[in-house]
Amino acid sequence: MQKVTRLFDFPFHQLENHPLDKCFVTKYDGKWVSTSTKEYIAKANTISRALLRMGVQVDDKIALISSTNRTEWNIMDIGILQIGAQTVPIYPTISEDDYEYIVNHSESKYIFVSCDEVLQKVLKVKNKLMTVKEVYSFDQLSDCNNWQEVVKLGEDESNQNEVEKRKDQVRPENLATIIYTSGTTGRPKGVMLSHHNIVSNVLSAKNRLPLKPGDKVLSFLPICHIFERTFSYAYQYLCYEIHFAEGLDKISENIKEVKPAAMTVVPRLVEKVYDAIIAKGANLTGIKKKLFYWAVELGLKFEPYGKNGWWYEKKLAFARKLIFSKWQEALGGNLKMMASGSAALQPRLGHVFGAAGMPIMECYGLTETSPGISVSEMRNFGWKIGKVGKILDGVDVKIAEDGEILCKGPNVMMGYYKDPEKTAEVMTGDYFHTGDIGEIDEDGFLMITDRKKEMFKTSGGKYVAPQLLENTMKESRFIEQAMVVGEGEKMPAALIQPNFDFLQEWAKRHGLSEIERSELLSNTMVLARYQEEVDKSNESFAKWEKVKQFRLTPDAWTVEGGHLTPTMKLKRKAIKEKYIELYNQIYERTF
Repeated sequence: MQKVTRLFDFPFHQLENHPLDKCFVTKYDGKWVSTSTKEYIAKANTISRALLRMGVQVDDKIALISSTNRTEWNIMDIGILQIGAQTVPIYPTISEDDYEYIVNHSESKYIFVSCDEVLQKVLKVKNKLMTVKEVYSFDQLSDCNNWQEVVKLGEDESNQNEVEKRKDQVRPENLATIIYTSGTTGRPKGVMLSHHNIVSNVLSAKNRLPLKPGDKVLSFLPICHIFERTFSYAYQYLCYEIHFAEGLDKISENIKEVKPAAMTVVPRLVEKVYDAIIAKGANLTGIKKKLFYWAVELGLKFEPYGKNGWWYEKKLAFARKLIFSKWQEALGGNLKMMASGSAALQPRLGHVFGAAGMPIMECYGLTETSPGISVSEMRNFGWKIGKVGKILDGVDVKIAEDGEILCKGPNVMMGYYKDPEKTAEVMTGDYFHTGDIGEIDEDGFLMITDRKKEMFKTSGGKYVAPQLLENTMKESRFIEQAMVVGEGEKMPAALIQPNFDFLQEWAKRHGLSEIERSELLSNTMVLARYQEEVDKSNESFAKWEKVKQFRLTPDAWTVEGGHLTPTMKLKRKAIKEKYIELYNQIYERTF
């Protein structure tokens, strides 16, 4: 077989090199159901034949919207791509207005949805969808055509030759997918990625995954996001079994069932796992509690490759056997690594999970870079905690005079769909402007220090990098989310979303359990405790950077509530608008 140059070459590469009985595994009605490599290809061909009979032309767009990752999504993906059409994966959690905009802007001909929840959103705007011929669902629903109708239409193999002709016509440089970035402001932008963009990224990163063919991975980050999707293609190329979690609420249960060797994560999830472990440790008593916290303290000082010396490693071996083995058991008992992306990982999490024998490899990139720019690697001394790895082969990175990271390479997007002006805004020649501020150390490791657009200047003329402050504050068990504000103001301040579960637990221990949430957030004892946490976070920052005041927000910051993007980034403008009264209180404004 020829080398992999297009996305639909990945399953054929697997078939030739290491065919799997369990290429994909999805849970239906409480039972794990596997699909082999051979079945995967056969079903993708069935979809391709059906789409040809449905009139799908080269360069037509088909939208895929799934609330969870599942086998059907992947079959549709390959079935669409190998006839020269393109996929438009859409986040299930965005608003109906954004559904309408993306489907119309992309001129999608068909929509495939996962379930009733997604379908109902689509139906609310269906009459406004100008180019859509039909909607199909993976789940069996009473008010929607089922995707099995499409499968049935493709069972007749008489037009397979036409599928093969279409495949032969697809070039690596052809458009494969349009991914609409969630964006923190304005309408989503459609990032155009070619087959070569994504394939080059997979082939550059493949050697940094330390597993062997047949190992199990758990997939649960949204497949519509390029981070999980590129990893999914890498898993296929490297012949790993891909098991799909039932949803975020079932991850803990699914991890114990699947016992994965690897999985991709976002920092927010790791923070929640860590907080849950610490909460269990707090409930221990006597010598068990002392040993638990001794191990945690030891773990927070961990450095890779035995840098702390033989005596530390001796103590670490003891801590792993006594304490950290239970952490490993809670995460399936077989976890060799996690790959983290989307946002900065708190260094303490990198230290403690590395100590626990479940290292977190930080990755860095954007949708516009397919996504990988740099990837950490456990082997070859490619791992530094607090850094996002070394630059991938074939990718060129330079740091601009203002500290911005610029990227050039085969992974850089074709441009924004129907928007040459916005494309021109982010390109200087072949270099893409990432919008992130960073630096490369003497060993070639990249470190991200902040987001260029999020840095602000106080009225005193001093620059503040909010992400560094926010990540430090979130190390507190009292703080779930934090947003540092103060652009053009006399001082930095923070809007803080408390960790309500932990706060309630603390309030109960201090005789405040009967107080309503609204009263609790203004209680002098509570505010004094939060001031302690803020003061502690301020310790490592310069005088002009320190958070001088804060306000606690009364509700959780969520994607659905409009506080966060689907990739869990802060929607800064929206958060400020929602809590403008608290903001005005901080800066003593009255209207």
